[in-house]
Amino acid sequence: MRDHEQFRREVADWLAANLTGQFAELRGLGGPGREHEAFDLRLAWERHLAAAGWTCVGWPSEFGGRGLSLAEQVIFHEEYAASGAPARVGHLGEQLLGPTLIALGTPEQRQRFLPRIVAVDELWCQGYSEPGAGSDLAAVSTSARIEGDTWVVTGQKTWTSLAHVADWCFVLARTEPGSRRHAGLSYLLVPLRQDGVEVRPIRQLTGTSEFNEVFFDGARTPASMVVGEPGDGWRVAMATLGFERGVSTLGQQIGFRRELEGVLAQAKRTGTIDDPVLRTDLTRAWIGLRVLRAHALRTLGDQAGPEVAVGKLLWAQWHRTLGELAMRARGARSLTHDGEPDEWQRLFLFSRADTIYGGSDEIERNIIAERVLGLPKEVRA
Repeated sequence: MRDHEQFRREVADWLAANLTGQFAELRGLGGPGREHEAFDLRLAWERHLAAAGWTCVGWPSEFGGRGLSLAEQVIFHEEYAASGAPARVGHLGEQLLGPTLIALGTPEQRQRFLPRIVAVDELWCQGYSEPGAGSDLAAVSTSARIEGDTWVVTGQKTWTSLAHVADWCFVLARTEPGSRRHAGLSYLLVPLRQDGVEVRPIRQLTGTSEFNEVFFDGARTPASMVVGEPGDGWRVAMATLGFERGVSTLGQQIGFRRELEGVLAQAKRTGTIDDPVLRTDLTRAWIGLRVLRAHALRTLGDQAGPEVAVGKLLWAQWHRTLGELAMRARGARSLTHDGEPDEWQRLFLFSRADTIYGGSDEIERNIIAERVLGLPKEVRA
């Protein structure tokens, strides 16, 4: 077994040696609400990571990864975040689509897509939510039909992160006419750079546009681009969601810690730290961050289990509260800005979405109640 401290030094040393030159200016850039920052240079950085074998580190070696253990993956993500390296641009392919294909894809699909994800040659987005099917994913109405050897896709997806820069989208579509709810859905891989696909960015309160609407009007993809069997898309989609909350959340928490330290510094500069109520709430935030880490470590080996839903509920609420604390720490100055919001106003504005995207708090609570606590299912019309 590799010595973990030695591996931590290896990762830290590589990052220190490579976050130099033009890449040095990327420190701290990107992430939710800030995906527009230096995107082209961040893409170049990620391809630099790939050339050195630092993408898809948890994938088995036969699929192009490093085959790192869970402990080693934790170390990598922690050191990556601690170095200030920029937010990743290929994470939807690396963390969601790739593991799904490894588990459920055909050999041909793996051969076609996995090497390009490892090399960051193709970027992905997730086509789940719709205007009438956000948290209620089983209500999707985007449809696809077979014409010869091709799927023809028609419908609309919304809140699609990074669709404006993605090459492909994994789409949950209804492929059996007249089917309802979880039945009759298929998980399709659809190229976005074609006639029949229109991507419209959605401008947020922060002024940025990393979310998008995606319109499919007769978009086409080969019949072989269905993961699992036609009609089995719900099971595949749920498998993808199970991969979403893995070891990278521990790196995310280092970013949270850096933000908390920044809020504390703001409170000291403005004198709001002398407010005993704010000081108590900042202490609670410090404690809450350690609870997040303890829970993430406890559930690492059960990434697909319903207990992991608790983690999303915890960090989303914590981060939204941190945004509110940032405004309180700044005092009256938090209410004005000249031009675009500053980093603390952006934190407040964008963190309002944390409790909605990736599974709203209401849905997460239902999952916990029904699948963890064994309570009766919610009555649905």
